[in-house]
Amino acid sequence: MKARTRTALAVPALSLAALLAAASTAAAADDTTQGELVAVPLNGVEGDGDAMVWVDGTMITVEFAASGLLAGSPHAAHLHHGADAAHECPAAEADADGSGTLTTSEGGPSYGEVQVSLTTEGDTSPDSVLAIDRYDTAEGGQIDYQRGEIEVSQGFADAVMAGEVVLVIHGVDHNGNGEYDGDVMSDLDPALPAEATDPALCGLLTVSQMDEMPTGGVQTGTGSTAGTENLGLVAGGGAALLAGAGLIGAGVLRRRQNVRQDA
Repeated sequence: MKARTRTALAVPALSLAALLAAASTAAAADDTTQGELVAVPLNGVEGDGDAMVWVDGTMITVEFAASGLLAGSPHAAHLHHGADAAHECPAAEADADGSGTLTTSEGGPSYGEVQVSLTTEGDTSPDSVLAIDRYDTAEGGQIDYQRGEIEVSQGFADAVMAGEVVLVIHGVDHNGNGEYDGDVMSDLDPALPAEATDPALCGLLTVSQMDEMPTGGVQTGTGSTAGTENLGLVAGGGAALLAGAGLIGAGVLRRRQNVRQDA
């Protein structure tokens, strides 16, 4: 009788073990990645932030919250990846020309080329790499961004989940005068000041078991164009930047149900 009792108790114990194993497998297949945004060295930024990317097949949803950016100015933001990149944020040693600052091109070997432009509306491909009127403006030095159902290639979706994609926010203030200017021009587009394109914050995205931003989520990007008059940027600037940097990739817009519909 005792033997039968022990046998009967062993069955649910084994079933529980199987359930735990299945739960562990499901967790390992999580479709969420997360990264801490840190200041790019040498560029005088004292900001930080958090980012998350959700992957659903070839659709991604991106959120990031950043602070310490140049207040009142637009900040281009992108997802970078390259097969030959180091899949990391650049160190101070990446300052190849010894200028004492880091340009986007100098950071390229670390984080790769632009694959997705994190605009607030419209196209998200590298063609919009500097569509300045469709990037968030850092009101009070902060940006809260959310955009859903961005269509990407299967290869890029796989790269996100492999921990090889880096989110970079651009736009710094080397001379501390509160606007994009200066005598040094961008290495990507000589019509722009370097301050407008040099990287400010950077974060590698890695698989996460979290389902929400550490701060509880962010609001939808505003798409404000305030501050663009300080740049004197035009739509053609994006094409020039794309050609100068040799950036590649593609992305077409869609939306998740809990995110605003694209224009």
